[in-house]
Amino acid sequence: MYITDINKKNFRSILLLDEMISHNRQFNIVAKEDDKILEPFFVDLMAKDYLAISGTVYVPTQKGKEAYELFNRRFQEYLKLYDIFSFVDLEEGSFAFSRFFDFDTDEEWENYSSDERFDDVRIAVAIAKKIDPAEVVFMSFINENRFDTTAEGWQMDLASDAIWDEIENICATAIKPEQLGTPDVIEDIMKLGAALMLELLQEEQKRKKEEDEDMRRDAANGNGQQETVVEEYETVAYYEPYYRDPWYVSPLWLVPLFLW
Repeated sequence: MYITDINKKNFRSILLLDEMISHNRQFNIVAKEDDKILEPFFVDLMAKDYLAISGTVYVPTQKGKEAYELFNRRFQEYLKLYDIFSFVDLEEGSFAFSRFFDFDTDEEWENYSSDERFDDVRIAVAIAKKIDPAEVVFMSFINENRFDTTAEGWQMDLASDAIWDEIENICATAIKPEQLGTPDVIEDIMKLGAALMLELLQEEQKRKKEEDEDMRRDAANGNGQQETVVEEYETVAYYEPYYRDPWYVSPLWLVPLFLW
């Protein structure tokens, strides 16, 4: 069993906090129509001080915001590092992401990365690093916009077990570390992935710097400059421990998202 009742509670809570924090969505304490099915989730979050009531709506507490930020920082790491392992040519020991910047459109990239020679070893890497594989799949679903909260009836989808069963099936059928051979194999894959991640991050920062310089030149006529804020999880220095030690796991992944 890969996805547990705690997983489901965590993931539902993250999605609801995301709606409130990132999308400014308000949920009334006297639930209306489809939102009524979400009431038990709001009650659980309130009981543990992740939500409070302000007037007639639920609002995230500081504790709720911190739980959401913890997940978001993990998610940013996932996008920078763990997603690299989604398309690996195990015969050649190469990664589709090594050519990520060669394509001008998402369609071109998707056509290339969907080639059958590439295998998804994200779950194998997660298991090897003792990271919850269900959370990795959940993050991939978010990245693919599988939780469309603009669609009619999304509340029912969130409350049902269908999507969680899908995550369980993906975890159960995914390539595992032992299927790759000796422990040296998964270690080599993680080393190559970490090295590629740094290369991609350096190229990304180079492109951002060039864009910033262009924007500053454009803004010079108005005697103003635009300041670029770089989060720590976007810097090369932040990921160097992964490069030095393929088994390294950021402390962010070792802290429970919620305390139920």
